[in-house]
Amino acid sequence: MDLLYYLELCANPIRFDPVSHLTNVFFDDSNKQVFAVRSGGATGIVVKGPADAVHTFCMDDRGPIRSIKFSPDMKILAIQRTDVCVEFINFANGSPIPNEMLQFRGKSAQIFGFVWISTKEVAMISNAGVELCQIHFDRRQIKSVKSMNTTVNWFAWCPHGNFALLASGGGSVLMPVLVKQGIITKLPRLELSSDRSVPERDCTLAVIYGTPAILILQPTSSRLVEVVIYMLNGPGLSPRKCHVLRLGHSGRFAINIIDDLVIVHHQATATSLLFDVAQPGELDPISKVIYHHSIIPGKPLRPFSLKMPSISLEGETVNCTLYSPDWVLFQPNIVIDAKLGCFWYVELKLEPLCTLITNRVALVEFLLQRTEGKSHLLAVLRELLGENYRGTLLPIIANVFDKINSVYKTWIDVELQNQTATPSSAKPVPKSTVAPRVLVDQADMHSQVLSSIADTEQIGKILMLYLQSLTIHGIAAQHDLSKMIVCELINGNLVATLQQIVAHSLISESKPLACFLLSLSKIHPTIGQIALDMLAKLNANEIIIEVLLGQGKVIDALRLAKTLPDVDVLPARKFLEAAMKTGDSGIFHSVYMHFVQRNIRLRGGPEFTRGELCGEYVQHYLKLFCTKSSN
Repeated sequence: MDLLYYLELCANPIRFDPVSHLTNVFFDDSNKQVFAVRSGGATGIVVKGPADAVHTFCMDDRGPIRSIKFSPDMKILAIQRTDVCVEFINFANGSPIPNEMLQFRGKSAQIFGFVWISTKEVAMISNAGVELCQIHFDRRQIKSVKSMNTTVNWFAWCPHGNFALLASGGGSVLMPVLVKQGIITKLPRLELSSDRSVPERDCTLAVIYGTPAILILQPTSSRLVEVVIYMLNGPGLSPRKCHVLRLGHSGRFAINIIDDLVIVHHQATATSLLFDVAQPGELDPISKVIYHHSIIPGKPLRPFSLKMPSISLEGETVNCTLYSPDWVLFQPNIVIDAKLGCFWYVELKLEPLCTLITNRVALVEFLLQRTEGKSHLLAVLRELLGENYRGTLLPIIANVFDKINSVYKTWIDVELQNQTATPSSAKPVPKSTVAPRVLVDQADMHSQVLSSIADTEQIGKILMLYLQSLTIHGIAAQHDLSKMIVCELINGNLVATLQQIVAHSLISESKPLACFLLSLSKIHPTIGQIALDMLAKLNANEIIIEVLLGQGKVIDALRLAKTLPDVDVLPARKFLEAAMKTGDSGIFHSVYMHFVQRNIRLRGGPEFTRGELCGEYVQHYLKLFCTKSSN
């Protein structure tokens, strides 16, 4: 069943010549390049990596190779053949330049390995410490720019975080070191008990949720193995024991980090365990260490078939042995089988996990942290609120909304901070540009979730739950969502609830929404008042005046108009027309006399100007009141 497999090997692995008595294979985890080195009269080398380009060249056979790596710009090739020497060969147009070679020789130290820091800078790690060197072919020189002396038994390198881990004391003392261009920064040491010394194979370096981390496989007293994670986020970036992953197995393990998830592969059971350190676990109140269990029971990788060279046109397909003893894993998600000649990326599939993780709240938390999680999260919401909706799920739905809106609120606050201008005299605050991995805002909820259940019985309850969550997080509902809420409340004859929501500004207060409410005012008289209350909050006095005139409340409209700064330029014809339509002579008299008094004050006489087109209303006034006086 496909849903069983949440991990799979990439469909098109990088193929290379497998290891044989003539061919050795090396991997550079910084450039993600595999080197197939064929020995003989001359050394033939084929380099393959993530890019489609294949680099092939030959060199003189100067002895067996221990390590081989290109500089980041592919212009210098570094080769280590012995404990004391590393060769640097200049390249041009993908080929070595004859007689252009420099040699670095250690000062009575055993060189364990080297890593490229930049295009012309390399770090040499030996049993005596770390030395940074610059390679200058134009000057025929290898220049030492920085060194740090310390005893080293073995080392590990994290290209994603630019830090090395130097082990001493047989692996009981671990010292992280940041290595950047021209700088070596020694960080506080991690000292383990002598009976817990760590071999190189049990240590993995990674960056998890943006923080450098040291992952160590350690046996427990019950002989089961656990992964202890030290994060470099303590004072001075000191390693701090933060998480322990309980594997529940013994035997051989290997680790990948995929989308900040820790994937622990277990060879004996041929399964992989999935851990997310961002998820809540069991907190030790004293040590503050969080203990985690696998999010789901161990599952195998999807079976993989490989097409092999064959005499037949179709080729021969073989099933690959998963979790093979020949596998070597590199970070973040690389598996190499040197005997088979394959370089795979391990890929995470979220859709099966949406089925395998049955706790919906935990699933939402999980998807909010995944790079490609948004579409899956929206699908989970549609499923939760749609066909599978049950009234008993309301507390779960409320919790899910809170998880989503907590991220949403944080993003709103960051955006507001970024848009806030700082005084010229103040020191500018660095703007945050890192968006959350998954942001589900109101527009997403309205267009992709709530609209899909608009015709269901539960839509009213769901809308109010979502509005409640927005309110808790201090987020006002936007226009489309507000309009949807208004419609549902009016359809459900919950006008009093709508009045309370508007009174407390829980939905969008906008002129378009107020006008929409006005269009529904015939359904219930209170709706019109709700619209007027909203317009009053918006200081939309012109619209309120038009509404009052349309409702025949001419005196109220005139009273409001008198408070406006442009009261002297009010269009008399509009008010006189509305007053005449009421059929109430008292109202007409009051309005007419207001404008007459205005004319006298502004122009010294009661007459209206020709442009005001008020002749009809003057005649109406004379007919009503002057005729009565003459009688």
